[in-house]
Amino acid sequence: MKTQLSRRDWFKSTVALSAGFALSTSMVDRLMATPMSQAEENFFVKTLSGKVRLNANENPYGPSEKAKQAVINILSEANRYPFNALKDLKEILAKKEGVTPEYIHVGAGSSDLLCQAGTAFGIEGGRILSGYPTFDLMMAYAKVFNATWDKVDMNTKLEYDYDAVASAIKSDTKLIFICNPNNPTGTLVDWNKVRSFCEDVSKKVPVYSDEAYLELLEPAQQTSMVELVKKDMNVMVSRTFSKVYGLAGLRIGYMVAKPDLIKKVSQYGGDFPFSQTAIAAAKASLGDETFMAMVRNKNNTARKVLTDYLDQHKVAYGKSVTNFVFFPAMKDGKTILSKMEERGYLMRIWDYQGKEWCRVSVGTEDEMKGFVKAFTDFV
Repeated sequence: MKTQLSRRDWFKSTVALSAGFALSTSMVDRLMATPMSQAEENFFVKTLSGKVRLNANENPYGPSEKAKQAVINILSEANRYPFNALKDLKEILAKKEGVTPEYIHVGAGSSDLLCQAGTAFGIEGGRILSGYPTFDLMMAYAKVFNATWDKVDMNTKLEYDYDAVASAIKSDTKLIFICNPNNPTGTLVDWNKVRSFCEDVSKKVPVYSDEAYLELLEPAQQTSMVELVKKDMNVMVSRTFSKVYGLAGLRIGYMVAKPDLIKKVSQYGGDFPFSQTAIAAAKASLGDETFMAMVRNKNNTARKVLTDYLDQHKVAYGKSVTNFVFFPAMKDGKTILSKMEERGYLMRIWDYQGKEWCRVSVGTEDEMKGFVKAFTDFV
């Protein structure tokens, strides 16, 4: 495969792949639901209607009233392409992050940006390196283009093992993916450790830092690797409006990186994969500290319902700072998925180190109380 593709080549290859094995409809479904455990292969819930969705790390409280009103107000502009709106959003995001607009790339959620980066670096072949388990959409995309995914297990606390990742770099490693806080374990590694890692390894290999869950931390804890981007290091940072802002259904996120990396990644994105409504909601959500504080407080209270249950039953779990909790499965994954679906709750099962693990997203406090009762009834 060629190491460089023109935009026309890219679209031609995408069409060809879509017609065959690599990016068939089932493959796209797999990529967007990654990683799917063996239990989920055997038992895949097709119908979400009427179920409590604790399987997608969604925000059960959003979007904010400001975002809703912004969507209503912008509907009169729905007949216009979002050229100016996108330009305005990039300028707002650049000011927020302390960079110029050339350092900003907007996509349809951070998942879109991960796919673009996976393509940009996967097309070159070689290796993509990450901890495991983690959100693997980028690596899954890179593998479609014949890249190799090198995985490094979490440490005993289910935290990203940055020392082990650094030791796993090979001569043909093209990109390193990190996620802090990490999905699915929910764990946070000290930012000084992460910063030191990025400063060191980015001199050899570009680093992609997924910060989708950053805003679920208290403001004093929110330290981003954007500070390294400002120093023109080979670090890419992605954020999303899907989590604390509650805009998962509108699909909008952004990347911060130096312009040459933005150019490398953005050539594999669509021209306008987002709408006037998504841009308006994102602009209205930024800086809504009251809403974000409400989401954090309610999420912490609801998460404690689940972690108290696990503590009571002496079940070890990743010390989550996010809106999901990761813990060993007490029964086989297929049974857990089936029984919880019967009781009206959707969740995830992950395969890791030869065992099955539950990842449960945090809903409202009442939803978590209901989940714990239903889980207890059969486990």
